[in-house]
Amino acid sequence: MSEHEKLLLRILRGASDANISFDAMRGLLRDLGFQERIRGSHHIFTKEGVEEILNLQPKDGGKAKPYQVKQVRQLILKYGLGGQERYGR
Repeated sequence: MSEHEKLLLRILRGASDANISFDAMRGLLRDLGFQERIRGSHHIFTKEGVEEILNLQPKDGGKAKPYQVKQVRQLILKYGLGGQERYGR
């Protein structure tokens, strides 16, 4: 199981939202096909076919903000991103 698959499972479980690395979450979003644009500390993610725009900022210490992890989880679930077909299962 790849690191992105492990991270995806952690995000979908929702048990450790306060303990997700910001850089790892950025990598996962890019792996899921999101385009990233950076404006200062704001990392803006867009994807064709996804209405919402994710505007994420890291917390001190390099972690993702828990409410933003929740936003990412809701988006993944709403659009069926990262499903079994995504990783060839």
